[in-house]
Order: sequence, then C-alpha cells, then structure tokens
Amino acid sequence: MKTYLLVLLIACQSTVLLAQDWNKTPYQTKSLANDAIKDVYVETSGGSIAVSGAAGEAPRVDIYVHGNNNQELSKEEIQKRLDEDYKLEVTVSNHELHVLAKRKHDGGINWDWRKQLSISFKIFVPKNVDTHLGTSGGSIHLDNLSGNENFSTSGGSLHVDALTGVIKGETSGGSIEVSNSGNDINLETSGGSIHASNCHGTIKLETSGGSLHLDDLKGTIRAETSGGSIQANSIEGELITGTSGGSVNLTKLSCSLEASTSGGSMHVDMDQVGKYVKLDVSGGHVDLKLPANVGMNLNLSADKINSVSVKNFSGEWEKTHIKGSINGGGIPVSVDASGSLNLSFN
Repeated sequence: MKTYLLVLLIACQSTVLLAQDWNKTPYQTKSLANDAIKDVYVETSGGSIAVSGAAGEAPRVDIYVHGNNNQELSKEEIQKRLDEDYKLEVTVSNHELHVLAKRKHDGGINWDWRKQLSISFKIFVPKNVDTHLGTSGGSIHLDNLSGNENFSTSGGSLHVDALTGVIKGETSGGSIEVSNSGNDINLETSGGSIHASNCHGTIKLETSGGSLHLDDLKGTIRAETSGGSIQANSIEGELITGTSGGSVNLTKLSCSLEASTSGGSMHVDMDQVGKYVKLDVSGGHVDLKLPANVGMNLNLSADKINSVSVKNFSGEWEKTHIKGSINGGGIPVSVDASGSLNLSFN
C-alpha cells in the first residue's frame, strides 16, 4: 500500500510540474521549419515530454528547464549546470529529430542532488510522424498524430488524444487518459487508473494499481485491472474485462461480453447481445439485464436466482440454476456467481 501511495504521489507531482512548465517561457526554442520531420526520438531522465501535430503551430522544439523541487534559476545558472553536468542535444538528420537530455555522470558519491535539473520538451511537428519517447521522471502527452507512437515513463502519467495508427505506451508511475483515438491501442500502467473515451479499433488496456473507466468504445476491447473497479458505458463490438479487486458496472452494451471479478459485485445492462455473454463473479452478487426478444441459450448458476417470469422459455428453471433456451435459442449466455443473480429483461 505504501508503494502504491508513493507512486501515486510521484505521478501527481509530475503532472503539476508539467502544467507549470508549459505555462512558462521556454528556456530555449529550436525551429524545425525547414526539416520535414518524419520520426521523433526523445530521451530525458528528469522531465516531461509533449509532442503535438496540431495545425497552426510553427514546427519547433521548446525546452523547459527548472531546478530541483521546481526551483527557479537564472539563465546563467541553468547554462552553468548544463555545461557541467548534463548532455543536452537537439539534432535533425534525414528527417529524424533526435532530442536528448541526460546527466553526464550517473551520480555517485560526489553527485550533488541539489544541482539536479528537470528538462522537459514540448515538440510541434507535422501530423504524420512516428514517435519514440522515453523519460524516467515525468509525464508524456501526445495529440493530433498519425503513425506509430511508442512511449514510456517510469515516473509520470500518459495523456493521449486524437491519435491514429499504432499506439503503444506504458508507465509504472501514473494514470492513463486516452481519447478520440484509434486503430491499434496498447496502454499499460502499474501505478494508476485508466480512462478511455471515444476510441475505436483494437484496444488493450491494463493496470495493476487502479480502476478502469471506459466510455464510448468500439472494436475489440480487452481491459483488465488487478487493483480496482471497472466502469464501462456505451461499448460496441467485443469487450473482455476483469478485476480481482473491485466491482464491475457495465451499461448500454451492444457487444459480445466476457467479464469477471473476484472482489466485488457486478451490474450488466445489455441493449444488444453480440456473439456471447460470459460472466464469472466470485465475490458478490450479479445484476443482469438482457434484451427480451432475442434468441438465447441460458446457462446460469448462482447461490440464488431472482427473476420475473420469462416468455418463450424451454428447459430447466431452478432456484440456483437455469439451463435452457429463450425465443428458440441462439446466443450463449452463461453466468457463474457465488452470490445471488438478479435477472431481468428489457
């Protein structure tokens, strides 16, 4: 628990520092107006990274530098510390932008941490670029890009908006927000929650330290957490989701569904049923609402099943088990619950 709280604190601090950085005048700016960038490579050990393909911005790299604990420094003092202790490079070759900020030495007994710098980058490029980003001390923001985006941080959150293409990101110290994006999304965190909205395509989301919030997703979606609750609303396509540490609340679903929890109750409201429904709950009760006029094969078991009378049912209907067909059969619907099951139909 202490480790999770520490990770969360670091993530919150990095988000605050990022907002503070972007509101200041850059320490230095490098123009990219004549470079036609196609690939962006960024590495920094103590700051945040933002890459934007939004229209209306002059192509450039803005560099933000501040001292330890967000200490304000003069340009002269910053330059002195950079010259003595850091390697800071911004280069362009063959339409590739390379941005690097790291200490010249790995620290050690003579390293004075009070002279440490946080070096962040805000980069404006054409929309169609690939990115390769890494930081151990800050957050990563990406927006309005189309291409292959690969990024990671061990000390901050991930913010993704309006991306198209292959999107792969991970953090061990913060939350993830992804919106208005699609095609192939793969995002992972071990220290925070995930909020995904208005996305489409193949979507994989995983956290071991937070909750999942899914809104207006379309496609093949796999979302899992081992440390929090799951909320989903307006999902189309296929949803596979599970948690070992919280409740599950799924509404306005029009999809195939596989959902599980071993640490809470489950509420599922289906507007339309896809190819299958499979629910596994070992830590609480289940509320399941299904469309009334759809052919289904029911295989339901629970400690107790509560339901109103159902038309066009054929098969076995017991207090703890229902096995049979409704409306002539068709889509398989299975529930395995250790608590009670409250079954209703729209």
